[in-house]
Amino acid sequence: MGAGFRLVPAMWVMWAMLLGYLFHVGAAECDFKAIFNFGDSNSDTGGFYAAFPAASGPYGMTYFKKPSGRASDGRLVIDFLAQALGLPFLSPYLQSMGSNFKHGANYATLASTVLLPNTSLFVSGLSPFSLAIQLNQMKEFKARVIDLHPHEKLPPLDIFGRSLYIMYIGQNDFTSDLAKIGIDGLKQFLPQVAYQIVDTVKSLYAEGGRTFLVFNIAPIGCYPAFLMELPHNNSDLDMYGCMVSYNNAVVDYNNMLKEKLKQTRYLLPNASVVYVDIHSVVLELFRHPTNHGLLYGTKACCGDGGGAYNFNPQVFCGNSKIINGRNVTATACGDPQNYVSWDGIHATDAANKLITWAILNGSYFDPPFPLSKLCDLQPIG
Repeated sequence: MGAGFRLVPAMWVMWAMLLGYLFHVGAAECDFKAIFNFGDSNSDTGGFYAAFPAASGPYGMTYFKKPSGRASDGRLVIDFLAQALGLPFLSPYLQSMGSNFKHGANYATLASTVLLPNTSLFVSGLSPFSLAIQLNQMKEFKARVIDLHPHEKLPPLDIFGRSLYIMYIGQNDFTSDLAKIGIDGLKQFLPQVAYQIVDTVKSLYAEGGRTFLVFNIAPIGCYPAFLMELPHNNSDLDMYGCMVSYNNAVVDYNNMLKEKLKQTRYLLPNASVVYVDIHSVVLELFRHPTNHGLLYGTKACCGDGGGAYNFNPQVFCGNSKIINGRNVTATACGDPQNYVSWDGIHATDAANKLITWAILNGSYFDPPFPLSKLCDLQPIG
């Protein structure tokens, strides 16, 4: 793990004061006036539920105190990053009511993939808003900004070269058919996922984008949902209770993505294409939750109350279902601040804050990216 991440609660305030000092000494006005985000449920701020309205149970309970369209009890990493940059939370591109796109837009939707899902995959629950669709939405947005300018809820015309472009996507490509095709079958098309991400960066560069943060995939072998759903035996579990084979496959993909992005930098002059190693941060939280003020790693907060993982694939967080003649309800715990995993698949507000702190520390950027020198970063609470 990079230096400065191993935080304990007693050190948080001191660390935040030091961080604020470092970021304010000689800090210039932030170059980033907007964020454009592409992703899945890990960074969806309400797009999926705007497109497909549905009750979302206790999601949002910690920070928003009501369902917020986010797959968490509170904020996501994208929310914390926006706060650190002094920007408002991103409005979902698909949300027609109450959105303000003056400081960017969020194209992420729950269950999105990098590759366009075929019919059989869509039936199994994936979103139709793949990365290619999200890219087209971005292009349409830019065209509308040019056409409608000036407008009080749209950014200025020169915003696209002064924005931060974030891609946090790929987990659903990895997990959607994994139980059926296995790791060997998965490896056959993962190169296409990396290529599609790189092609999207190139397309956004052509649209004026110059700064890109591309997140890798977190260690799915540690998530309660996948520990329940993916086939494995006890010999495949490491000392932390995570599945070794699946995590190794994730590392192989991440290394491939990192190499493709490295090659891409040579093709895009005057651009910063940054690989963000969120995998290492999340893996550390799962392995050593108590080192960071948490209590539970591979156990979900919101579930049916059974088993070591508190996850039932037949009834998701906030829902009820009759199973074997018994009404089973998946309810939220009373202390989500002690958990890494909110619902077995997504992180809690507390974990997302720790992840963001680690990212802002700069130790997980490749190549190193001086975010603290470009921006007068604001504290995240």
